[in-house]
Amino acid sequence: MQQPQTLISSVQRALRLVDIVADATRPLPVKAIARASGLSLGTAYNLTRTLVHEGYLAAEPDGLVLGARFPSLRGGSGPGVFLACVRQTLRRVAQEHASPAHLARYLAGEVRVVDSVDAVGAPRSDSRDDATHAAVSRQILALLSRDQRADYVARHPPLPLTRHAAGTGRALLNHRQPETDAPGARDQDSLAAWIAVPVRAPGLIAALAVAVPGNGIGADQGAVARQLRAAAAGLSSRLGAAPVTHSSKS
Repeated sequence: MQQPQTLISSVQRALRLVDIVADATRPLPVKAIARASGLSLGTAYNLTRTLVHEGYLAAEPDGLVLGARFPSLRGGSGPGVFLACVRQTLRRVAQEHASPAHLARYLAGEVRVVDSVDAVGAPRSDSRDDATHAAVSRQILALLSRDQRADYVARHPPLPLTRHAAGTGRALLNHRQPETDAPGARDQDSLAAWIAVPVRAPGLIAALAVAVPGNGIGADQGAVARQLRAAAAGLSSRLGAAPVTHSSKS
């Protein structure tokens, strides 16, 4: 007679919480994880605290993502894996440059910000968000085919505020190579120079961006671009090993 298997319920519950985080497209607060799992808030806190300690989950200011020890980060797929890879890169970039870091991607014909991480003492602002979108849009459009760029510019004509802005659409149509060593846009309030570099992986066309504080005078923008390209290359490599699926398709 076959003996009944002994199952450890606490392990089952912990794995269920990891699955919930792996299926999420945004960091999840513990309260949201508790609701999704049907566990009490106290149990969810105890389990997630242990999972964070062991490295299978990672705590972010806005919730939990998969941690560096989670096996799928070395070869799995899913929106949670994508988010964790992106968030870890953005966290390092924001700390390294003491400035908010952003990742945007080309998805269904649009340029969309996937995730952003603030740096300590350098929160985002509406004007910075506008400048960031301009920088990453230029970088992403440079990676598209001419027909894709023409379609995007036709649907999103630049605002005719200045002669430079009026000519942006024509420049984008003819632009072929990313200008990785030059700022992609400037925040008019702080005169921050935003630098964006490409991120490519199977099914993904994206751009990683960060700002040079102040007006950029005295800052080695070339060095910033090189550091940013190194971070982008690492992210591309990780996403290449972790295929981008459904909600992350370009």
